[in-house]
Amino acid sequence: MLKIGDLAKLAKVSRDTLRFYEKHGLIAPSERNQAGYRLYSDTDAHRVSFIISAKEVGFTLNEIHQLLELEVTKDEKSCQDIKQFVDAKIDLVNQRLADMQRIKKSLQTLSNACCGGEEPATHCTILEALSEQPS
Repeated sequence: MLKIGDLAKLAKVSRDTLRFYEKHGLIAPSERNQAGYRLYSDTDAHRVSFIISAKEVGFTLNEIHQLLELEVTKDEKSCQDIKQFVDAKIDLVNQRLADMQRIKKSLQTLSNACCGGEEPATHCTILEALSEQPS
């Protein structure tokens, strides 16, 4: 059994991160010793590793919670179920990328319209353009 500090060191995260995961229901100590210290098993360490890997590829804590549920019930799920989950995330990322490209293009248009000179910003084309934008 590992104490929280040992698990944190093994997982290369802080104790606060592990407490945060516990608070959000992603992990739970397997047991507590007589002094009340959290004790974690190898299975718990694997779960933390899973969480970290999922975060690194962009899954949110909510999505990680869903993935953990899928992982626990993997005998009842198909690879297609898991792939659909990941494909939905890819679709979301693609939408966000498209949104970011649109934002970048709009910002570039604003920047290109501005002379960038030293004169007062009283008639700044950027501020004027933003004031004209529909709410």
